[in-house]
Amino acid sequence: MVTLHRVHLQTLLLLLFDVHLSRPVCVDVDSETEAVLGNSMKLMCISCLKREEVKVKTTVKWFFTPTDNRNNTYRQTLIYQYDNEVPESVDGHFNGRLVWNGSKDLQDVSILILNVSESDRGFYECNITRQFDFGDFNPTVGTQKNITLTVKEKASNDTAAIYSEIMMYVLLVFLTLWLLVEMVLLL
Repeated sequence: MVTLHRVHLQTLLLLLFDVHLSRPVCVDVDSETEAVLGNSMKLMCISCLKREEVKVKTTVKWFFTPTDNRNNTYRQTLIYQYDNEVPESVDGHFNGRLVWNGSKDLQDVSILILNVSESDRGFYECNITRQFDFGDFNPTVGTQKNITLTVKEKASNDTAAIYSEIMMYVLLVFLTLWLLVEMVLLL
C-alpha cells in the first residue's frame, strides 16, 4: 500500500515538473472567410516566431481591396498598421470599426472588424515584416497572408461544427464516468 502511494506521489511530482517546463506553442491557423452582417469578424493572421530569445522589430500592415457583387475589384488601400509597438487604424472606410486583436508577442497579428457591412466584402492582405537583431547582422523577413471575405445576412450552419460539438459532449460525459469508475476502483 505504501508503494502505491509513493508511485502516485512520484507521478504527480513528475507531472508537475513536466508541466512547469512546457512552453506555449504557436499554431498557424487560417482565418474564417465568412462574416455575418452587423456582427464582429476577426481577421486572423498568425506568423509564428521560431526563436523567442532573438530581438526582433515587427511591423504589420493590413490592406483591403473591395469587391462588389460581380467580383469586380477596386484599388487596394492601407486600413491598419502596427509599427513601433503602436497599433494605428487608418482613416477611411473602416473609420472607428477596426480593433487590434493580436497578441503581445506579435505572433498573432489579427484585427477585428466591428459591425460588418456589405461593403466590407473583398480581399484582405496581412503583411508582416520582421527585422532581426543579431548585432552587426540584421536580416529582414516578410510574410503575407491573404483572406477573401464574403458577407452574408445569416450565419450558415456548419455540419462539421455541429458534429464536433456533439462528440465533445459525448467524450466529456464518457471521460467523466471513466474517471469516476477509476476513483471508485482505487478506494
